[in-house]
Amino acid sequence: MIESQLLLAWNLIPLELWNTIYMVACSAVLAIFFGLPLGVILTITAKGHIKEQHALHRFLGFIVNVGRSFPFAILMVALIPLTRWLVGTSLGTTASIIPLTIAAIPFVARVVEAALKEIDGGMIEAAVVMGSTPWQIIHKVMLPEAAPTLILGYTSMIINLIGYSAMAGTMGGGGLGKVAIQYGYQRFNPILMLITVIVLIVLVQVIQGTGHWLFKKIIQKRRRGFHA
Repeated sequence: MIESQLLLAWNLIPLELWNTIYMVACSAVLAIFFGLPLGVILTITAKGHIKEQHALHRFLGFIVNVGRSFPFAILMVALIPLTRWLVGTSLGTTASIIPLTIAAIPFVARVVEAALKEIDGGMIEAAVVMGSTPWQIIHKVMLPEAAPTLILGYTSMIINLIGYSAMAGTMGGGGLGKVAIQYGYQRFNPILMLITVIVLIVLVQVIQGTGHWLFKKIIQKRRRGFHA
């Protein structure tokens, strides 16, 4: 009995682990691609910033807040028509990337906004006085200064996506969530469920450790440049 459960885990978990990594990696890249500029626009259009636009700032803030208010399970169901239109189906690993991405974009936007707001206003004012364009201020001052905080924020976002991907797996999305529910819980296979949970914990620890390592590397590089 135990041998058969372990064999099933050996056959299922490597593939579904890869599916989870695939879903999370694609969703994270897309969320950063869309969420980073959204967060930058939210920041620079705020009151007193380099491109102050009250109406645009409030509108984008409202959209982001609405996006963050949806529970992921409800969001997946609500996005079924869009998912089918984009990838041809609402089931499977690739289909899950759509709701995962849309769920993560508002989170990334707020992470970016919070990180950029921590930057010393004097640095931005100095760049303005030196004649820097808004793009130069964003690209050469704001984003480099916020890089350590952004790394930590992106790390949290990826970890959240792992949790969301497990939930997606329970709704036909594939990945480790599918293994835990369909083959572990529904077929009364506690060993498979335990192994799946352990694999998810290890995956989260690896990502968290990598994020902290990158954070420390950036801080150390900045300190060396300062002392030089």
